[in-house]
Amino acid sequence: MNKEANIDDVQEPITSAPAEVRQIIEQVCKLEKIRLDKKLNSHINDDILRIVKDAVR
Repeated sequence: MNKEANIDDVQEPITSAPAEVRQIIEQVCKLEKIRLDKKLNSHINDDILRIVKDAVR
């Protein structure tokens, strides 16, 4: 199995997920990247909760 096939296997649950779930995943990943870039160590739970609530509405 080549590396590309492994990436496709990992991405499959995301690509086959409903639009709302993909939106949540994408926004949480962006949030985490920003936090890592800024080296923030604060709690992320409130931000994730906000993202989920917005997607559900």
